[in-house]
Amino acid sequence: MSDHSEHDWPVVESVAEYETGWYTGGYDEVRQPDATTKKYYWADLPPAVVVVAQDGDELVMIEQFRPAIRERCLELVAGIVEDGETYAEAGARELEEETGFVPDSVTHVEEFWCSTGVLRHRRGIVYAEGLTAGNRKLDGNEFIDVTRVPVEEALARAREEPANDATIEGILLAQADGLL
Repeated sequence: MSDHSEHDWPVVESVAEYETGWYTGGYDEVRQPDATTKKYYWADLPPAVVVVAQDGDELVMIEQFRPAIRERCLELVAGIVEDGETYAEAGARELEEETGFVPDSVTHVEEFWCSTGVLRHRRGIVYAEGLTAGNRKLDGNEFIDVTRVPVEEALARAREEPANDATIEGILLAQADGLL
């Protein structure tokens, strides 16, 4: 087996085929290590933040219907990082907008690429604590119920169908860092 780690995979052509306002979709035609070319399709999304919000021995989570999978999901608060925001700033803003809670502190836990086979999308995980009441400001397309889940049950609950990656990742990373 040959080692292709030194090959730079040059892009022959990059095409954005459509723009949705939410993401851009297209492909890169790439020269592979064996000199053939192939189109690799992608969706380019803005960075997002996921918030592990702890209040005492509970996590503040949300439930909402996800039309893409036609299921009601238990999730951690999440949202798009606006231009100029850090993950921590975006996390605090999203937490207040979706739940009405303002955190005293927000800690950056992790940042990484998501679904690298098809997405150009960065995700940040933050941990929020010291929650006090603020002003909930849902967007017109957000129909969210706030719920609380005991920390000791959070991972098991997150793994129940329909489970989602961001919620499981957020809980696991916060646990691994000793935050939960």
